[in-house]
Amino acid sequence: MVSAGDFRNGITFEMEGGVWQIIEFQHVKPGKGAAFVRTKIRNVIAGSVVEKTFSPTDKFPTAHIDRREMEYLYNDGDLYYFMDPESYEQVPVSAADLSDNFKFVKENMVCRILSYKGNVFGVEPPTFVNLEVTKTEPGFKGDTATNTLKPATLETGAEVRVPLFIDEGEMIQIDTRTGEYLGRA
Repeated sequence: MVSAGDFRNGITFEMEGGVWQIIEFQHVKPGKGAAFVRTKIRNVIAGSVVEKTFSPTDKFPTAHIDRREMEYLYNDGDLYYFMDPESYEQVPVSAADLSDNFKFVKENMVCRILSYKGNVFGVEPPTFVNLEVTKTEPGFKGDTATNTLKPATLETGAEVRVPLFIDEGEMIQIDTRTGEYLGRA
């Protein structure tokens, strides 16, 4: 059990049939009246974010989120298969449980699988990935304007904006959280 007075960023708990994670919290002691805890919480399964206030004495059962490193193998239609490197167990994950930044993942990359009570609800790709540019407009001599970007298609099919000097066949590093080009790999 965790009480609202003990809330910290990242704590997960069960409330109203859902699993919630604290994004922000603030203990408030007004001059008049009782103290309270103002929070911004996210439903880890649905992804919705709400602001809610609690009394510091409110208690909730702690929710333990299982995070396992697994290797992405392949996809078969609407299912994506991941393998546990220790037990070689394969876990199918529905495309609906994949985040938008999964477009930067290629086969054999290690991802973090998030599950609660055995039910997978999310996949976290690696924070930084190195991918090859498969299609982009060629850069021309003299294209040296600063901060000018052009579209490029990566080997996974994802589209990103890259500087003018990047050509097809080059390996680049991408931040999967933002989808931004970081540099040459």
